[in-house]
Order: sequence, then C-alpha cells, then structure tokens
Amino acid sequence: MPFCLNTSPLLDAATHVFDPMHAWWESAVTRRRVATLLIVAFLGGLAGIELGRQGLLPPALARMVPHSHFHAVDLAFTLVLILEVVSLVFTLPCSFSRAMGKQFEILALILLRSSFKELVNFSEPVVLQSLEPLYRILSDGVGALLVFALLGLYYRLHLPREDERQVESLYAFVAAKKIVSLIMLAAFVGMGGFNGWHWLSGGERLDFFAAFYTLLIFSDILLVLIAQRYLPSFQAVFRNSGYALATLLMRLALAAPPYVNAALGVGAAVFAICLTLANNAFYCRHP
Repeated sequence: MPFCLNTSPLLDAATHVFDPMHAWWESAVTRRRVATLLIVAFLGGLAGIELGRQGLLPPALARMVPHSHFHAVDLAFTLVLILEVVSLVFTLPCSFSRAMGKQFEILALILLRSSFKELVNFSEPVVLQSLEPLYRILSDGVGALLVFALLGLYYRLHLPREDERQVESLYAFVAAKKIVSLIMLAAFVGMGGFNGWHWLSGGERLDFFAAFYTLLIFSDILLVLIAQRYLPSFQAVFRNSGYALATLLMRLALAAPPYVNAALGVGAAVFAICLTLANNAFYCRHP
C-alpha cells in the first residue's frame, strides 16, 4: 500500500528553499571557487600587511590593518572555519550523529587556529623569547590531534539504524530540521554582518565562533524536541540529548582558558564516543 505524504506548505517551502542551496554549496564548482577565494584572501592579507608596514596604505585603512604577517595566517584559518560552519548548518538536517561529527571537525580546526594565533606573539623573524606561547601552541595542537583521532574512531563506530518510521514521518522530520537549518543560516549571516559592521566602524565585535556555538546549544535542544515527536523512544531521546550535552562541552571548551580548552574538547569527544559505544552495544539492531 503506497504512502500518502502528509505535508504542509511550510514544510514544502523549507524543502524547496533548502535543497537548491545545499546542492549549490556542495557542488564541485562552488568548492573550487571557494578554494580559490581562500588563496586570494591569504595572499591579499599578506600583501596588505606588507603595504601597511611600508606606510603605503591610506591612514584610515592603515589603522585597521595589523602589522604582523602572522595575522594573515589567522585570517586564512578564520575563513576556513567560516566555511566549515556553513557546511555544519547544511548538515543539521542529517542525523544527529553526522551533525555531531561535523561539530567535532570544527572544534579540531578551532584548536588548530588557536595554535596559529599564538604566532602573533612572536617577532619577525621568529625569536622564542618566552616559552608560554610555545606551551599554548603545543597544548592546542595536541588537543586538535586527539580530537581528530577520536573523530575517526567516532565515525568508524557508526552503524546503520533500523528506525521503523513511515515515509510521511521521515519527510516531515527532515523538513522540520531544514527549517531549523535555515534559521541558523540566517543567524549566521546576521552575526557575520554585525561583526563586519563593527569591524569597519571600530566597535566591539562578537567572539563569532563562541557565540555561534552558544546558538548551536539551543538549536540542538530544539532538534531534540522535534525528534521526540517522530522518534519518541527512550533510546532516541537519550542519545540525541547526549549529543546535545557534547555540544555544550564543546561550547565550554571555546570559552575556557588555555590548556583547559583542549582538555574539555578531548573530553567532549570521549563522551560522544562512549555514548555511541553504549548505543551500538545495547540498543542498535545490527543489519
């Protein structure tokens, strides 16, 4: 007996808006153009900093341009992170476990970015005048490496689940998550515009990635509540809530001081792996 999709105009509209945007973002052409943009931005950053150091920029622009070439490295990694956050937003309609893996990918990149940000504390050419920046580079670098390794284990532990859901419920569930994803994308653009405006006007800017991860906590809880409507079993509710808790630990890692941030990030990855192991061992039905 064929299923009759019980849709609504809102769910259909979200699907029709989200799917073309997702296809465009994931296309090979877009990826090549974005990669070219990253290279141009990095080289442009280096050139702009050098022009500023030589006094060849207009005074208004020179005040906004840093003097250390290592800031161009931070710019490149910031742009990479922004692109990964956009990919994360498009991953939200996928399974909780896949979205969680994407968040750990971003966390590993944020820790690497923190390592490179310490370069601005060095002179040019590089002279090691204090061991403290070196310790921070090692702490964040090792933390990123451990998260990267644990993420590989996390992905390997994933097993297909036999969720007995009707096609109409599956469509509605995914469409509802696409609505949340579109809201998050709008928030992402709004926060980026806010930061850009304040950068140009010399005002105080948001800690973008920390603020967005805070927003992710609320979106994850909302997704847990949406999922409970379609997957009301205790196992699904606990698993999804556990992944939301891992997001909270990642948010705390971004706000933590050096050394503690890496430990919290690794702890969040270990927690997600333990949750996946318990789910696979006792609740998942193997195909």
